[in-house]
Amino acid sequence: MTDAVGSIDMPDAQDEAPESKKKNRKGGKRGKKGPLGRLALFYRQIVAELRKVVWPTRGQLSTYTSVVIVFVVIMIGLVTVIDYGFSQAVKYVFG
Repeated sequence: MTDAVGSIDMPDAQDEAPESKKKNRKGGKRGKKGPLGRLALFYRQIVAELRKVVWPTRGQLSTYTSVVIVFVVIMIGLVTVIDYGFSQAVKYVFG
């Protein structure tokens, strides 16, 4: 019988790190900097992630906003109708 691809029983040779590398490692970037250095790294990473974001155009933003507003108005109307129906049913049952 053959093992499934990606089986955890026998890791690939490339996934195993030599013992010498494991002992010398001291936390990467975080191990070498103080609290202010880590904070600066954190903010640099935030800016780098924000640059990757695909921001919507003005047209897309107005379309999405309109869809959300219409959906919310429809849901308000639906909840209002159901609430009114329940209130009339309670008035009918309890007088």
